[in-house]
Amino acid sequence: MIRLAILLACATALAACGGEPAKPAVADVKSSGYGGAKGADLSIEAIEPKDEAVTVGNAGDDPADIARYILANGAVGAISPNGKLIAMNWRVTGAPQLWIVPAEGGQPKQLTFGNGITFFRWSPDSKTILYGADNNGNEQESYNLITADGVVEQELIPAKDGAFRAFGDFMPDGQSLLFASPERNGNDFDIYMASPEGPPQMLVGGHLGTYVQSVSPDGATAIVGEGVGEDSDKLMLLDIRNRKLTTISDPTPRADHTRGDFEWSPDGKGFYYATNEGREFTALAYYDVAARTSTILHEAKFDISNVALCGAKGKWLSWVTNEDGFHKLSIEDLATKKMIPAPALPEGTYSVNCGLDSTKMSITVNGWNTPGDIYVFDIATGKLNTAFAGSLAGLDAKRLVKPVSLRMKARDGVELQGLLYMPDTSSRKGAALPPVVFQVHGGPTGQSMANFDSAAQYYVDRGIAVFKPNVRGSTGFGRTYVTLDDQKKRLDSVRDLVDMLALLKTDGRVDTTRAAVMGGSYGGYMVNAVVGAYPDAFATGVSIFGVGNWVSALEVASPALKASDKIEYGDIADPEWKKFYTDNSPINNADKIKVPMLYAHGVMDPRIDISETETMVKTLRKNGIDTTFIRLPDEGHGWRKLKNRLFYYRQEAAFLEKHLMPQAPGK
Repeated sequence: MIRLAILLACATALAACGGEPAKPAVADVKSSGYGGAKGADLSIEAIEPKDEAVTVGNAGDDPADIARYILANGAVGAISPNGKLIAMNWRVTGAPQLWIVPAEGGQPKQLTFGNGITFFRWSPDSKTILYGADNNGNEQESYNLITADGVVEQELIPAKDGAFRAFGDFMPDGQSLLFASPERNGNDFDIYMASPEGPPQMLVGGHLGTYVQSVSPDGATAIVGEGVGEDSDKLMLLDIRNRKLTTISDPTPRADHTRGDFEWSPDGKGFYYATNEGREFTALAYYDVAARTSTILHEAKFDISNVALCGAKGKWLSWVTNEDGFHKLSIEDLATKKMIPAPALPEGTYSVNCGLDSTKMSITVNGWNTPGDIYVFDIATGKLNTAFAGSLAGLDAKRLVKPVSLRMKARDGVELQGLLYMPDTSSRKGAALPPVVFQVHGGPTGQSMANFDSAAQYYVDRGIAVFKPNVRGSTGFGRTYVTLDDQKKRLDSVRDLVDMLALLKTDGRVDTTRAAVMGGSYGGYMVNAVVGAYPDAFATGVSIFGVGNWVSALEVASPALKASDKIEYGDIADPEWKKFYTDNSPINNADKIKVPMLYAHGVMDPRIDISETETMVKTLRKNGIDTTFIRLPDEGHGWRKLKNRLFYYRQEAAFLEKHLMPQAPGK
């Protein structure tokens, strides 16, 4: 089975959702056509992009402009089931579009030319590709089928105001498909079947975040997951013909089954997947449908994910282990149980795709010095070739910095982890220790990983260290760790940022008196929270589409988020929890904030309403705090368009350098 290529999840180089699991793109069904549930308050003074020429410095210079770093780009690809073509998302034109390239490499061909795509998926016959498209990030997608040569295109399901969808899988005919949508009542994601012959038909009603994961080879059964937390789910099987759901795993304590993909055996008798049921880390398992039993095949002291079944009759099984944010690829011959030597790949994170009609797999590598290269590995011959190479846009690859994994103890003894990017001597300004930017991931169950980060590499080359903390609640460090910020333990993760800053001071590599804290989405909440709760810790902050008031944010949460919210945050309908978040929302500590702040939000954001940022901006300005606000009218939960990315990051870079490096040349 060829898995979904997640093309949007985190549109900012900030990795606002950085390292987050591949979850369906969903949003607040109460959102209006322009903006979120409330829309933008245009009376608030804000900086907005203007139509103007884009200028970029010369290649090879010591870049004083972040633009060339933002222009560095790669792609996310997936090989066709027959192993002949690579479909990929590539934003070289300024927006994410669908491209095709031969598996042996060659000239890429652009297939889509619209506002940008949100995801794509190969059909089982390798002849067509399904892609999603929305309007300026509002996440209300249409589904479209296009032939691999780009000649014939058909809108399978049109976009519809308020219609949010989560693609599941193709049926074996390659034309029909399953997806989930909350159109019935605005809260629960039900499962639908769509085909070119008529309107979609609902198969079964769901409960909150209920999504199709994979369809069996005979089209009789679908694997379905129902979210019961940011990090866990209930696993079910759907009898498609009889429209009946059967639960096969709903353990206590809760477990994660849907993070690592599903691969049906060719005979349809079972499937391979990753699960942490009954253990700390996700292990590779096989589920026997008839026996209703799960058997662990491989486990490690790290999470296993990206399970892929390759070759005729499912000859090879591959998976990825996540080792402190660096991936390791493993391949096993299922008949002999012998491991196949994995190809030598650049360091970073890997996305693996393959099918049962070929001996080849595609591997998308996104690493600290690799913005998105696509390799094709022939498992039978051991041959590796580059199908697509990303562009560093004239940057010197030798100046890119590899992050170092640091582990440290919080004040309560919990071991924390983070990735530190240190500027070398050629980038340092004088003999003083470099300032540092804390770059906080979203989620909250995301993970900072060793993937390509344009902004981080720019700051390091300008003499600013970058630290990416994985506070408690992050994934990648075991079942227990990810639960340590649940509900009333939420503020412990905020405190982790201060503890990590103090430990970096002891470490002696950076100047912690010149420290900024920055993050997007949930990371934006963390910024708002820490600068209010610990006003003396950081010198400045950057909050991007973050939560200011948990009460209002949780009340308008999307249907998909509500299932996890009760475990992560508590039930906001309960007076006890409403009081807790009334008392502990960042807005209630806003009067304590005393450092200059930068805020940014997309008007079309359907996940966190722009009012969350507006309330922080208005309060801080009323208190006389230096507060910059960037408003992007044609963006949602992240910046997709190149013009907006260039505009935003130039503003961000100027802001941080002003407050962290006031003596920098030209400042």
